[in-house]
Amino acid sequence: MSAVTFVGVGAIGLPMARRLVDAGHDTTGVDTLPAARERAAAAGVTAVGGFGDAPRAEFVVAMVATPDQLDALVTEALAGDVAGQCWIVMSTVGPESVRAQAARLTAAGASVLDVPVTGGVARAATGELTLFASGPAADVAAARPVLDALGVVREVGDEVGAGQAIKVVNQHLCAIHIVAAAEALALAGKLGLDQAQVLALVEQGAAGSFMLSDRGPRMLQGTEVDVASAISIFVKDSGLVADAAGAVGAGTPLLDVARGRYLQAADAGLAARDDSRVIETY
Repeated sequence: MSAVTFVGVGAIGLPMARRLVDAGHDTTGVDTLPAARERAAAAGVTAVGGFGDAPRAEFVVAMVATPDQLDALVTEALAGDVAGQCWIVMSTVGPESVRAQAARLTAAGASVLDVPVTGGVARAATGELTLFASGPAADVAAARPVLDALGVVREVGDEVGAGQAIKVVNQHLCAIHIVAAAEALALAGKLGLDQAQVLALVEQGAAGSFMLSDRGPRMLQGTEVDVASAISIFVKDSGLVADAAGAVGAGTPLLDVARGRYLQAADAGLAARDDSRVIETY
């Protein structure tokens, strides 16, 4: 098994890191937040506060939240020696960001794979994520013991950036589906219907979707529901989708409306709340 540095042991990163530990990989988590490190320790994952504090590893998994965080991580890493390491960028940062950081890392002797994931916290815990893997085929093959522990690997191209492009399309749909679920359940309430009953009825029919079944119950639990994915993540991701679409001249009117709802929720003080709280904008 391999030595892995796993950067970002937050809501989805921690169960992923735990999967690597369970698969026998010598895994060290990295997170700047003390609370995240405490949760990691409680879950049996050793975690440190900075990249430089982790022992050198064959693989580095980046599961940070934003392009700026990825840039800062790479800058910190390049202060040391990354030659010979395989960096696996699993964050959703967009094609432009991952290509830029890959260029910096490969110039310093590292290899880079672009492997964003989808499936959410529940599937991270069970090792059933979908991984959109792109990069040189030989590097993907070498990383399979790490990738296979996390979910189903879909090889989508040999160029870094291809995985992020597919994740952009994925997040376009996810962003819209969550807002559609919120709008529908809010409508049910205003029609005087029992929202929980409506959810149970419609999710089994043609109107059902993963997001309706996953987020719908949380939408009915109130503001304090546990955070699985924050509003701020979809503010960021919908922005990445808008940027990618704008770069190729693609119209995204539905995405634009959904993005407006996430921004509205964030402006209302809900940025750190679960993304299901977008229902509070209705």
